[in-house]
Amino acid sequence: QVQLVESGGGLVQGGRSLRLSCAASGIIFSINTMGWYRQAPGKQRELVAVAASGGRSNYADFVKGRFTLSRDNAKNTVSLQMNSLKSEDTAVYYCKANMGGRDYWGQGTQVTVSS
Repeated sequence: QVQLVESGGGLVQGGRSLRLSCAASGIIFSINTMGWYRQAPGKQRELVAVAASGGRSNYADFVKGRFTLSRDNAKNTVSLQMNSLKSEDTAVYYCKANMGGRDYWGQGTQVTVSS
């Protein structure tokens, strides 16, 4: 059983910053990719940023230059530093880890950016 626990969401004013964290626990043997997705009301879930086990990160175009992903393989954690937040960043953010060919999801954390 693998669990992903997210923290750090909340309400923030536009232009400010938030940091999301995700920790994987349970039977962990080798996490391939680990990162963040988001889903806004009425929209499909979309990739925000993801890091491979070797450290290379990929970002969605809409967050490049504003968000930074950090992964700690030893601790099985991933964090997302979100700067210069915009109202369109409002969404539920989900942590995802791929291990053994299977995707594991966190329960999601709400990020609301007021304009």
